[in-house]
Amino acid sequence: MIEETRDEWTIHHFSQSNPVGPGQGFVPALLRRVADSIEELGDVDVQDITFSSEVTGEEDDLTMTVYYHRQPRRV
Repeated sequence: MIEETRDEWTIHHFSQSNPVGPGQGFVPALLRRVADSIEELGDVDVQDITFSSEVTGEEDDLTMTVYYHRQPRRV
C-alpha cells in the first residue's frame, strides 16, 4: 500500500458585520472595520475576502469574511 503525502493547510478566518441598527447596511463603514481588524492582526497573508448581503426588514445585513495565514505576506 502506498501512503499518500498530503499538504496540510491551516487557514484562519474571521467574519465581521456592522452593528444592528441605523447604518447596518453602510458598506464603507464595514470596509473600514474589516481593514482595521486586518491591520490589528499584524503582518498576515490574506488569501480571500468574501462579501454577503442578507435582506432584512430594515437595512441589509452585510457580512465580510477574511481568510488568512499567520505567516508574513510576500512583498
